[in-house]
Amino acid sequence: MRDRRSRGFRSKAAALAASALAVALVAAGATPAYAAEDTERPTTPGPITVVAVDTTWVELTWAASTDNVGVVRYPVGAQFEDFGAQYSTDTNSIRITDLRPSRTYTFSVWALDAAGNSSVSNPTLRLTMPPGDDQPPSAPGRPVAYDVAATLVWLRWAHSTENVALDRYEVFRVNADATLTRVSEVYQYPPGRNTTQISGLTPDTTYTLVVQARDEAGHLSPLSEPVTVTTLPPPPTCAVRSVVRQWSDGFVAHLVVENTGSAAVDGWTMTWRFWASQQLHGLWGAKVVDRPSNSFLRVRDASYNALIAPGGTVSLGFVATGTQLPEEVTLNGGTCVVADE
Repeated sequence: MRDRRSRGFRSKAAALAASALAVALVAAGATPAYAAEDTERPTTPGPITVVAVDTTWVELTWAASTDNVGVVRYPVGAQFEDFGAQYSTDTNSIRITDLRPSRTYTFSVWALDAAGNSSVSNPTLRLTMPPGDDQPPSAPGRPVAYDVAATLVWLRWAHSTENVALDRYEVFRVNADATLTRVSEVYQYPPGRNTTQISGLTPDTTYTLVVQARDEAGHLSPLSEPVTVTTLPPPPTCAVRSVVRQWSDGFVAHLVVENTGSAAVDGWTMTWRFWASQQLHGLWGAKVVDRPSNSFLRVRDASYNALIAPGGTVSLGFVATGTQLPEEVTLNGGTCVVADE
């Protein structure tokens, strides 16, 4: 009797131990053996339908999937343009919040079983949220033109104010007959950008440009105040002669720039290769403008030498650290031929 009781006790103890181990494995997130052996996909969920919707939330449902073992959850995606989010539910319905009024989202749903098998050919629903915005944005600030060249110009402007969310800014060229031609769109995803480059322009030509804001509900702001800008003449052709005296960690350079074109240059900017690690210790015959991309030095005329007649020259020089000598020289955007003396 004692042996049978002992065997019974040991059997119960083993069963309890196995049960405890199974609980521990489930608690640790282990995949049950039957799930690991499951290779059958769940069926495709039914079409997505809208149960209820407001300006910032939507409740969706769909016909449940079936599976030979069991569906454990439904991942749900919400995509707006290039931005998306993923949600999850263990039922065949979900309420998604923190959406934006007037945006068009693409919702998708698929089924997963315990073994990680996913359904295929999963349904999607394209839904435009109800408008929650009945006010247009304010007019953008008057644009400012900068970095004007022969065929392009950069613009920046002060932001519009908007009660919900801006969709984009549209930049227009004002034609001679007062009609508008859109030349750029600046989308606000992510928000904050208020600059753009207008390219493909004609050299030595005057343009009038305005900016308009559009919110996500499609409301348009008034047009900004116009800006008028004249592109530069075609880049001149030029040649540069350089005389350099160099030492171990620096140099002094004298540049003679010749206008080899047939038209006078009246006001000029010049750039040449200049690394971020270099320091400028002295400059004459020109004034520093900036250091574009930390790879070039840009200077402009010193007023008294702004005019360079055809065949005429202008002289300037500088003292700098480093070993990078003047190369890739441009004059008003035109590349100069460089020769050492």
